[in-house]
Amino acid sequence: MKSTFWDVKTRKSVEAEVLECVTYDNGRSAFKAKTADGRNLTRFVSKEEAAKFDGKAPCKKGCCKKK
Repeated sequence: MKSTFWDVKTRKSVEAEVLECVTYDNGRSAFKAKTADGRNLTRFVSKEEAAKFDGKAPCKKGCCKKK
């Protein structure tokens, strides 16, 4: 699943593959991702949007892409 994140370093919106969805102690949910050069990205989302995340990370080899 792809999502749009704000990259603080480049000051631009970037689209990245969501690696995980976390829920913090205060009840807020967030998507986690990484940029191409390995920096972490976080985007806070609603509970409804967090429920849409299927929990499957993309295959690193690229062999599991949907056709």
